[in-house]
Amino acid sequence: MQIKDKNILVVGLAKTGVACARFLAAQGARVTVTDMRSKTALAGQFAELAEFNISQELERHNEATFLTSDLIVVSPGVPMDLPQLASAQHAGVEIISEIELAARFIDAPLAAITGTNGKTTTTSILGTIFKHNGYHTFVGGNIGTPLIELAASHQIWDQVVAEISSFQLEWITSFRPTVAALLNLSEDHLDRYPDYQAYIDAKLRIFENQTDDDFAVVNRDDPLVWQHAQNLTAQLFPFSRKIELDEGIFSKDGVITYRHNGHEECFPTAAIRLQGVHNLENIMAAVACALLLGCRPDETFETILCFESLHHRMEFVRDVNGVSYYEDSKATNVGSVEKALESFSAITLIAGGKDKGGSYAPLVPLVGERVQHLILIGEAAERMELELGRLTDTRRAKTLEDAVHIAAEITAPGGTVLMSPACSSFDMFKDYEERAQRFIAAVKAL
Repeated sequence: MQIKDKNILVVGLAKTGVACARFLAAQGARVTVTDMRSKTALAGQFAELAEFNISQELERHNEATFLTSDLIVVSPGVPMDLPQLASAQHAGVEIISEIELAARFIDAPLAAITGTNGKTTTTSILGTIFKHNGYHTFVGGNIGTPLIELAASHQIWDQVVAEISSFQLEWITSFRPTVAALLNLSEDHLDRYPDYQAYIDAKLRIFENQTDDDFAVVNRDDPLVWQHAQNLTAQLFPFSRKIELDEGIFSKDGVITYRHNGHEECFPTAAIRLQGVHNLENIMAAVACALLLGCRPDETFETILCFESLHHRMEFVRDVNGVSYYEDSKATNVGSVEKALESFSAITLIAGGKDKGGSYAPLVPLVGERVQHLILIGEAAERMELELGRLTDTRRAKTLEDAVHIAAEITAPGGTVLMSPACSSFDMFKDYEERAQRFIAAVKAL
């Protein structure tokens, strides 16, 4: 890909945009960056770009610059329907995402992980497996380090593992993972997409450039995933915790079994530290990707035995008066909460936050069956009470701390208090991590 002396516009100056601008400028491009924020608000970003001669257009998007660019690189946070992008696309200007740019400079096999939930855990497990198998492995994408920094590193990598969001897939053209995994699909980001199908279509783009030499690792138990997987070009490799598979990876009677081309490997699950039905799915997806890309079974099994849960994903906080407290702040959508509720019984559920536009109806069976008390907070509380309140004892709390105190008063010994919000945090907190820390502090103060 020829970059030198090209006029390239980078839209959006978050972490990914900064990394793209640095990479392109280092390759000799004439780079312009545009962002709706002020120079003062972007002081940290511009400090990272100080060594390069980069033009700036701030607090506006100048359509003329979009139209006169040779290439536009769009950051994940920038919506596709930005009018200036539409004009540039109509004029024939090439528009790509950061992962598309990065992929054009990556030679190593790429394992790409997407799905509504479990992406970060699965990506982290897979990266750890590769490293334990002795591969020089880059782990990044939507988690941690932008993929373009791999291209900028000038290192030789054996394996690349990338968490990929729907936003990152919106402007791909040739992005092609050797192994692509779709973990699950449930309503999310409906504040970004016009409808659920548009979100699903964005996710499915992870497979669109694969050939029959590549693999698609998909959740056999998720009806939507399985339905959309039937027309893929790549070799289908399903995982399931409900169905025994002749080709694929499944869990049955305490054993994970991997079957591929007549070969079988078995991994007992009793000693695995990572608990929860969702994590069983994450583990199977990671093991499938690893073994398909040449990892050794013994080292792979050693890795999953020792892997601990990531922060803010069904993380145990403490026991108080016979009640267990779990923090699941990363559960910002209904699908993630479903998995959490499947993992416990006698639950006091603390939920709510900034509503993301999806239906709470998928939670109805599990709330009715497993949730003894429901405590609601935040902007979504009223709507959640309308959809779920009739199913169990339901209360409102003004703050997260109030919710923890109410939960401590009403939860009987042997029960579980689970903070799994099904909403984003931005109505009350800076992000899901601050929400998690506030919950943990409130529980420790009991």
